[in-house]
Amino acid sequence: MAEKRIIAFTLNGELCELLLDPGERMLDVLRDVLRRTGTKEGCGIGECGACTVLLDSVPVTSCLLVAGQIEGRQLTTIEGLNEDTMAEVIRTCFVEEGAVQCGFCTPGMILSAYALLLKNSCPSREEIKIALSGNLCRCTGYITIVNAVEKAAVKLAADG
Repeated sequence: MAEKRIIAFTLNGELCELLLDPGERMLDVLRDVLRRTGTKEGCGIGECGACTVLLDSVPVTSCLLVAGQIEGRQLTTIEGLNEDTMAEVIRTCFVEEGAVQCGFCTPGMILSAYALLLKNSCPSREEIKIALSGNLCRCTGYITIVNAVEKAAVKLAADG
């Protein structure tokens, strides 16, 4: 274990300074230290996307992200989107399209969809599938999730 040091980063828009082992998994820091439990542990090896967070607006798996990698960067969890208008549209579309079943994968899916729509306001179905390809869902079969993201893109475009 490495010597702990102060690691400063922005979490959900707020400066955060923690004394951490630079090799500590951010998934553990988020859940156990910061109590951001919307970030879930699924596989622990970066394959399922349940622990997806946004690092400088890019979706990453927090089970493979270590504390030393976030120094001076911006980290967004699902809790960081609670007051976000675009995220609210995405969440609403997930509910309307039946894309939320057990809910375990939902935070990661919403963060991945959010990152996509930040970059591309009018993605094709194929682009949506590619953007969500790092997130596994055992309940929905993905069609409803892709439909929800597509619907959110249409609604957001209509709202300007």
